[in-house]
Amino acid sequence: MCRSIKTLRPPVIPEKATEEEIRAAALQYVRKVSGFRAPAAHNQEVFEAAVDAIAEATRDLLDGLQVRGAPATATVTA
Repeated sequence: MCRSIKTLRPPVIPEKATEEEIRAAALQYVRKVSGFRAPAAHNQEVFEAAVDAIAEATRDLLDGLQVRGAPATATVTA
């Protein structure tokens, strides 16, 4: 596991992960798996597509997790 990727769910972090944190984790994952810190021009498109897909999967995962003992999110109704 890449040590640069941090846990992005409460209670490890107090608030919902930001888009920047999710994107950074996705980028670190793709770098680790591909073995490239920065892709060559001919790999740039597939590299960025992978980062986008991992970021989306991460958002879905974090939105769907139910953490025992975590405070319930308040729902505001109008």
